[in-house]
Amino acid sequence: MASLPSVEDLRLVQAVTRTGAVGTAARELRISQPSASQRLARLERLCGAKLFERDTRGARPTPAGAELSRRADHILRHLEEVYDATRAAAVGQQLVIGTFASLAPILFPVLDSDLPDLEIQQQVDHGQFLVERVAEGTMEAAFIAIAEQMTLPRGAVARRVGRDDLVLFIPPGARPPGRGRQPLKDRPIVFSTYDRGTEEIHARLAALGAIPRRGVTLSTTVAIARRRSHLALVPRSALATELRPGEHLAASPFTYRLTLSVVTTPTPPRALIKHLPQLRATLNLS
Repeated sequence: MASLPSVEDLRLVQAVTRTGAVGTAARELRISQPSASQRLARLERLCGAKLFERDTRGARPTPAGAELSRRADHILRHLEEVYDATRAAAVGQQLVIGTFASLAPILFPVLDSDLPDLEIQQQVDHGQFLVERVAEGTMEAAFIAIAEQMTLPRGAVARRVGRDDLVLFIPPGARPPGRGRQPLKDRPIVFSTYDRGTEEIHARLAALGAIPRRGVTLSTTVAIARRRSHLALVPRSALATELRPGEHLAASPFTYRLTLSVVTTPTPPRALIKHLPQLRATLNLS
């Protein structure tokens, strides 16, 4: 369809967002600046929204432009995988499995060691995009934490892998929490979750007297706690396979549970579904 953006259009949006200038982006893509400007104008007409604020300082994406750039990243990354996936499918059984950034370094090593007979193509993205790929048939399974907080598209089915509890990670040198109504009073606490509860957890830690600081991923949160000898509040699964000597876990000062789900088509890969109980045990899920 003529109204759909081309790959060249998407690469142009990426380049302008990254470089901050239409001229620089045009030179990078080996097209003329007038041609780049015309293509951006056409995209703006199709979208019905301004994509970039342009002045003598360069080009800055509007909220609409930032969203299109984010979508372009996702679509182009998807396209770049097509040939690899096709070649892999031709030589043997392969599963395309996706998850979000925080869980990837925990989940994929477990799957790789526990399912050695399967070739797993690992993908990392936001949960909503992973679910879309399952529904369209380009991904066999997506492990996400927001399945119960979203409406799944047609063709996608969620199965609960297990419940995950927030726990206090106590590295060597960190004092355990105190007692009373504010057991974390004036204590820096780095925390991370893999669902949509960041604001709630921040507020509950602050109510206990803590100085909360959000870690961008689970592994980053644990690394900060280790380096600074601070307490950290993380899902139990974050340390299911890598608790070091001298480190231990304690109950969270408040109850908070997460749900890890796997989203598949209505006919999921049997080997993966059969493996879910072992995966649940390895990740210390209930």
